[in-house]
Amino acid sequence: MLIGEYEHSLDAKGRLIMPAKLRSDIGDRFIITKGLDGCLFGFSQSEWTNFEEKLKTLPLTNKNARDFVRFFLSGATECEIDKQGRFLIANNLREYANMEKEVIIIGVGTRIEIWNREKWNKYNSDENISADSIAENMTMLGI
Repeated sequence: MLIGEYEHSLDAKGRLIMPAKLRSDIGDRFIITKGLDGCLFGFSQSEWTNFEEKLKTLPLTNKNARDFVRFFLSGATECEIDKQGRFLIANNLREYANMEKEVIIIGVGTRIEIWNREKWNKYNSDENISADSIAENMTMLGI
């Protein structure tokens, strides 16, 4: 399971070290794409296949569904971890997520998220996240 929060820096070429604790679950080859909330999503090959299968079930006749599929698939790229544990984040994805140097990688179960550190800190602040209000809303999802 992909869990935890890790701080790293992009190098001058746009490479990032994959935390060792995440490598075994994400694999040596994985997919990164635009994510929600301004971050990037990273999926292992098997989780990406599962995600693609779900996208294929969306109705082609529904504009919101087409937009959703385009959003995730148009920016998707396969990454490979090198011998130093690094992987390259494509320029278009770095621009989308406003990544220049300092980033946070978090594990969220079936995927990783890669955030601009400043954006993550703002998102994760007490002013933005209230565990109590989130918990109240989870009852609608059956949790």
